[in-house]
Amino acid sequence: MAQTGQFTADTPHVTAVAARMRALDARWPQTDGVAVFNRVYLAVTEEIDTRLRGGEFPDVLAAQTLDIRFAGRYLDVVDASAEGGRPPACWRPLFQYRGHRGVRPLQFALAGINAHIGHDLALAVVDTCRSLDCDPRMIEDEFDRVGEILVTLEERIREELMPGPDLLQVADPLTHLLGSWSLERARDAAWSAARVLWGLRELPELAEEFTQRMDAGVGLVGRCLLTPWR
Repeated sequence: MAQTGQFTADTPHVTAVAARMRALDARWPQTDGVAVFNRVYLAVTEEIDTRLRGGEFPDVLAAQTLDIRFAGRYLDVVDASAEGGRPPACWRPLFQYRGHRGVRPLQFALAGINAHIGHDLALAVVDTCRSLDCDPRMIEDEFDRVGEILVTLEERIREELMPGPDLLQVADPLTHLLGSWSLERARDAAWSAARVLWGLRELPELAEEFTQRMDAGVGLVGRCLLTPWR
């Protein structure tokens, strides 16, 4: 896809999103479950910002719009929760268990990624297409590039947050639970869901029903990922 935009003084920057996440990180305790996910997401956002500024995305405006719309959905949940609101089903387990001492950091990180990729990403694609007046196929390259960054960082996240000596990891039940979830499969499902939602844009009742069921299904997976181990 040809480049449709450049950074300007008036364009919202991914840098501003990263700054907001850093502010949240400074506010929350390091052991807070949402804070664990926030640190992971901050690393991803900084990586995307670096690559945007390095010219690695063919369409800067589309990539930046997608990333900002995507992050905005997470930040909206944070704001609503701070005001006493109830998070969507996909985010509810993470916010409910954020202080549970029997849940390990890797579980918090993957539960947040599950909610964000499994639910928010499809909606962010639709938001972006509406904003740019384009079909999802026109931003597929940007979607794939963002997804590649996420998949690349997933292995590092697992290595950094996986508890226990290496020799014990294979026998740890947590290894088997978390090994059953795949970011790459979740990303592929998000793209399919985005295309379905775009196809249903003239049928708002069906689109809403599909979104609610997607939200509930992702929430169920998140609750399993957060199974306490003590």
